[in-house]
Amino acid sequence: MSDGSPYFYAWCNEADRVDAFAAAMSVLVAHGATCNVDIQSIDHPDVTWRRSVPIDEAIAAVRTAFAPGTYVFASLPVTLSSGTSVRFAIVCNGDNYERRGPSGPLCASPFDRRDLLSSSLEIATGTMRGVEIEAAIASIQVQQDIEDLLIRLCAPEAHGHVKTGACVDVGHWGAPVETCATYHADAASVARDLALSWVHLHEGDKTALTAGMPLELLRARIDAAPHGACVGIAGDVDLLRQHTRMDWAAAASRDTRPTRVDAVRRGARAPIEGDAELTRETVLKALDTPPSLLLDALEASAVPDNDWRSVESAARETIAATKEGAATYQADVASRKHVQFIKRHAPFHVQRPPSGGVVLATHPYRTLWPLWADALFLLGITS
Repeated sequence: MSDGSPYFYAWCNEADRVDAFAAAMSVLVAHGATCNVDIQSIDHPDVTWRRSVPIDEAIAAVRTAFAPGTYVFASLPVTLSSGTSVRFAIVCNGDNYERRGPSGPLCASPFDRRDLLSSSLEIATGTMRGVEIEAAIASIQVQQDIEDLLIRLCAPEAHGHVKTGACVDVGHWGAPVETCATYHADAASVARDLALSWVHLHEGDKTALTAGMPLELLRARIDAAPHGACVGIAGDVDLLRQHTRMDWAAAASRDTRPTRVDAVRRGARAPIEGDAELTRETVLKALDTPPSLLLDALEASAVPDNDWRSVESAARETIAATKEGAATYQADVASRKHVQFIKRHAPFHVQRPPSGGVVLATHPYRTLWPLWADALFLLGITS
């Protein structure tokens, strides 16, 4: 899996992991397609390779071999909600393997970044044109794919194996409020985004290991922090990339690398210019807020801005015309102007999948923090 591709993460108990893997594989694979699967273990030298086998055969092999030290890598074709077929990889780790280098009990990614974030699109002619409309078309299609893939990984056919998950376009599974999408099986635990973000940013813990902690234990860890403590939040992807580079640089030096395998750094992340602030007290107030009020505030804050609303209808009409077979032209949607429009105006979505959970999402060029910041302000938790 390429470091430049969006990664999808899911956390579930080890007892449910193969079931979650099997359910995700079954709904992700393109109709009638086969897959490749590799199974290794840190407990013994045996390795299993299966090539071009039916999904049921691959799942049966994983069920037979899976143990705490197991690492499973599967590759398969996936049809996106936009209709494109791409090659995907899914990794499933046993707990002992995961502790050696936490990356997520379940994670998935396209082989090529361009499979999800295409640099060009075929767009119907004869409709309104413009950078903003082209950017909106690209954003709509990417967001639909991101949200669909996250739900198919975390909640296929409304299975309840996965507790929480996320999609991130920068580095590892970090602070949920700095990802582009999160999933929670229980909508009432959406504040987990803030709790996990605090523990990751203030204490350095890898989210892949803390994601399954009970909310009460996460709250206790936040409560134990000094009064008035705060962390810097990357409100946009450019700032997040700077922080990621700083963490990688620190990890490369003996004097600054983390002293424990379950950490990405030593202690709190150093703030940089442009960061927003998240205080201990804000997180605790959010955790004490009735979940229904928190969700109402998030939904009320997920309102597109005027620039987006001015082009959305034209963008959707153009998408429909393209699907109906209209003549098309090829548009470069990776230009600076296209990217800047998406970074500033791509909308936030709050949706409730059939599983009964909740998904918060935006385009991978953005993070979820602006949505959370507006919701917390609306509730009077921040000034």
